[in-house]
Amino acid sequence: MAAHTLTLTLVGGPTALIEVGGFRLLTDPTFDPPGLYREAPVRFEKTSGPALSPGEIGLLDGVLLTHDQHFDNLDNAGRALLPTTPVTYTTLAGAGRLEGNAVGLAPFETRELQAADGRRLFITATPARHGPVGIEPISGDVVGFLLGLDQPGDTLYVTGDTVWYDGTAEVARRFAPKVVMLFTGAAEPRGRFHMTMDSNDALEAAHAFPDAALVAVHNEGWVHFKESATELATAFATLGAATRLTPLDRGVPRPFTL
Repeated sequence: MAAHTLTLTLVGGPTALIEVGGFRLLTDPTFDPPGLYREAPVRFEKTSGPALSPGEIGLLDGVLLTHDQHFDNLDNAGRALLPTTPVTYTTLAGAGRLEGNAVGLAPFETRELQAADGRRLFITATPARHGPVGIEPISGDVVGFLLGLDQPGDTLYVTGDTVWYDGTAEVARRFAPKVVMLFTGAAEPRGRFHMTMDSNDALEAAHAFPDAALVAVHNEGWVHFKESATELATAFATLGAATRLTPLDRGVPRPFTL
């Protein structure tokens, strides 16, 4: 199989530019400046803005939207961006709400994104559980995504907002992506439970994907995140796994040879 380069550029929070095989995709668009969205029932307060503006990012081939119902994954400026892109892949429920160019995918459903010159990219939705067992009526539906160049799931796994559970473990049993993008931060908007991966979950992922490079996003920029990128890196170093985690600097492209 031909060698490829995957380039990831962290914009901020869950928003990252993915460049691979000539395609340019954006995860969970969030471009608003810092500010308070609402106090209750969950406090959504943004503490930092994006490293890049939509204009600086440029043209996109699509958006990977893990879910549309939370401000920290789709804010006002991000929502305004969606109609300007050719396609938005998201949950089935989210596609019904967004309409327009939104395409809803069920877990493990695969679509092909095709370029005019015949290039193609496989996009596969993956299971995600945004918190502990029983959280779904509160959190709503969420998906992650696998990207594949030569075959489905061989390139990148974007976990989306999820904890480590049977669904994410099933992704590891079925696929072997070269890079895994973990949505971390141990989000704790209310109660004592967390709704995204903490260091324990991330270490489980490292064990389940032993040959993949790992990057961590969605661990800054909002008040409900309880574990920073530095704290996550410390946990990996403590267990002798520091080399498994590749840091991403906001606004700086990071290439990976596949």
